[in-house]
Amino acid sequence: MPIPLAGRLPYTLHTNRELGLMLAGRKPLAVFGDGRGRFPAAVVRYLRLFDRHVSAGRIVRRDHFSQQAGTITTFALHRIFFALPAEEWRIDAMVELKGSATWSREHERREGELLGYEDWMNDHFLDLFYPKQAGN
Repeated sequence: MPIPLAGRLPYTLHTNRELGLMLAGRKPLAVFGDGRGRFPAAVVRYLRLFDRHVSAGRIVRRDHFSQQAGTITTFALHRIFFALPAEEWRIDAMVELKGSATWSREHERREGELLGYEDWMNDHFLDLFYPKQAGN
């Protein structure tokens, strides 16, 4: 599936490459989220690829559920976190970050850091999608 913003970035996004990057030790955390029981079949198949690595202890999995207020109803958001064993602390940090009532440029940077993007990548992304306010 094409990723619209990918062509505007001078680096390759982790999207659809998470497992390979994690097994190579180049990505410390991957996060997948959708409504409870709503993950598309293609995503469910991809998540199953993680299973044997979780069973072997190469990757840690944690499922997290939270209530989200929608425009019409409230639904349960199901996030699935995968972390390298030495990077498991990132799961708690991401849960806390995603629980924030607001979202800002700083939140976006922290998310990128937790996911394993390099500082220059975060800088570029933020410059494109969160332009600095005049005087900053």
